[in-house]
Amino acid sequence: MATLIKDKYEAHKAEVNERFEQLRANEEELNRIFARIYNMEGEVPIEVEDKYVSVARIFDTAEEIPESYKGNRYVRTRRDEIVSLISYAVGCMFGRYSLDVDGLVLADQGDTVANYLAKMPDPEHVTFMPDEDNILPITDDEYFDDDIVARLIDFVRVAYGEETLEENLRFMADSLDPTANCDARATIRAYFLKDFYADHCKTYKKRPIYWLFDSGKKNGFKCLVYMHRYQPDLLARIRTDYVLPHQERYRTRLGYLDDQMQVAAARQKAQLTKERKRIEAQAAEIAKYEEKIHHLADQMIKIDLDDGVNVNYAKFADVLAKVK
Repeated sequence: MATLIKDKYEAHKAEVNERFEQLRANEEELNRIFARIYNMEGEVPIEVEDKYVSVARIFDTAEEIPESYKGNRYVRTRRDEIVSLISYAVGCMFGRYSLDVDGLVLADQGDTVANYLAKMPDPEHVTFMPDEDNILPITDDEYFDDDIVARLIDFVRVAYGEETLEENLRFMADSLDPTANCDARATIRAYFLKDFYADHCKTYKKRPIYWLFDSGKKNGFKCLVYMHRYQPDLLARIRTDYVLPHQERYRTRLGYLDDQMQVAAARQKAQLTKERKRIEAQAAEIAKYEEKIHHLADQMIKIDLDDGVNVNYAKFADVLAKVK
């Protein structure tokens, strides 16, 4: 049955906020009891301030949060909830989570899709299959079959239904950026390009379990991998299956733009020139990145999860995004 994420969000918000008020009421009742026991009624405060209630409270926007809640680290917004949903969806793409079973699925070093299937109640009929090669490209358009935005759309379709897909994508996009003047897919893609990794690092206290391979500020190439599924040949596969084909796309696009500029009118030529400049910068960035990832790929680097994220992340510092 098709489901609206909006309805799920509203029900979740009501439940969370009711729990918030119930905990406040419980704490105030305890204050009354202790004040009575110690004969301090009228001398100590009974009411619990908003900022001291230690469970989540959800507001639709940050602007709606009253001053009395400032300092409460449990306060969340609609954007926070959608970011959590996207994080869960990415977890399903990697096989860390599943729509078919509760809890963690792939969380051991070197886990594969075969390990995932072995944990499924019906391996022949998995609701949402994880990515086969543990590489999810994040580019400024859909160039690869396992493009992360395309996979997110598949997840929303499978989890909530085809009939509500467009409305659900619009709700997610509006939650991420209500000021974006573009279609839902473009807003979601912009989120993955610009903000997803910062949110992920914040959630995991600067110890990310999904690693962002990132060529730089021009968005020449990015992809996510799941550290628990890391294999020593991962960088070689990133280079061969993603970086090199993407370089060829840039070369092809530049050639096309050059041909178009030869016959374009003045206004169109200005637009083509602007696009060519952007593509040229991305092509230059990915060329330098290919050299770096090639160097590391040849080393077939091994990692040990027992060493922790920081130690393992540092081994690939030249090709990974900075953790902030």
